[in-house]
Amino acid sequence: MPHRQKTFLSSPHMSGHEQKYIQEAFDLNWVAPLGNNVNGFEEELASYNNISDVAVLTSGTDAIHLALRLLDVTPEDTVFVSSLTFVASANPILYEGATPVLIDSEPETWNMSPEALERALKDAEQEGKLPKAVIIVHLYGQSAKVDELLAVCRKYNVPVVEDAAESLGSEYKGQKSGTHGDFGIYSFNGNKIITTSGGGALIANDAEAIQKARFLSTQARDPAIHYQHSEIGYNYRMSNIVAGIGRGQLEVLDERVAQRRANFDRYVEAFAHIPGVSFQPELKDTKSNRWLTALTIDPEITGVDRTDIIKRLEEENIEARPVWKPMHLQPLFEGVTYYPHEEGNSVSDRLFEHGICLPSGSNMTEEQQGKVIDVLNEFLL
Repeated sequence: MPHRQKTFLSSPHMSGHEQKYIQEAFDLNWVAPLGNNVNGFEEELASYNNISDVAVLTSGTDAIHLALRLLDVTPEDTVFVSSLTFVASANPILYEGATPVLIDSEPETWNMSPEALERALKDAEQEGKLPKAVIIVHLYGQSAKVDELLAVCRKYNVPVVEDAAESLGSEYKGQKSGTHGDFGIYSFNGNKIITTSGGGALIANDAEAIQKARFLSTQARDPAIHYQHSEIGYNYRMSNIVAGIGRGQLEVLDERVAQRRANFDRYVEAFAHIPGVSFQPELKDTKSNRWLTALTIDPEITGVDRTDIIKRLEEENIEARPVWKPMHLQPLFEGVTYYPHEEGNSVSDRLFEHGICLPSGSNMTEEQQGKVIDVLNEFLL
């Protein structure tokens, strides 16, 4: 029996344009962490997102860390963050020795609950210790309830960092994801909607802050003929080669969004009518890039456990994953304060227990997707 080609959850999809930018870097012998591609990628990202300035970095995690540095987060501070997310959203809080407070999701977007955030901020105000920042994650490409969350944060005068690592190309009321808060971050990891192999970006409508981020990301070297340093810096700047890959990828971002949305629509057509199956909703007046197709399968209604489906897909050389395990359930964050959506109702617990992410790559063939659908039909029909 021939070996079946593996169907990945989300694999890199090259545009064919990347090589011209990489070749230019080689021709100019400019392969260091600065150069035409770095400058060009920053300008093109800023233009695409209609934002003032961008610093391209070695990862999205670095971008969150620099945002917290720019907001002067210290070990005495707290930072609120979505609980249902990848650990990279929360780890930079620990880098600065600060204390995370974890906020539950709500069911309409699977993202941060404005109600839980309001309770958390009210408690913090009463304790005389408001957070230095709130990190809002846009999960799997779907924007959070931006208006409601920003209104709560502004009420308490707390800055917002948008973790748009998964939502580049998504829109909220006609505005690009990541551009609503004080800072936004993107990831270009190998599994993202566009990739630089590894990389990220920090964005803001504050050119002075982004310039400071560039300074911090290049070891915080003071202006002097010799190497002089007055504060802690980092080796976070994106290389000119990697930025060239990003420029070639950015050219096809809108096409990639359309392809991922088409994948999502085919899954919906196949399973949305089945009782007990629910897809991540798309909030009114938003457009998700549908980075990953995420759905919940209720075992009490379907008689099927999502883990059994993942194992069966693996037997067919198909990669699928559970929804992110919330941070408040992670050993790393044991004992950290957690605010559920409602008292006694933790939405993210339920999403993790029942949630599954299906193969969603823009380079996935209809035949590959058809196989995924066939395997799920074995269980659900």
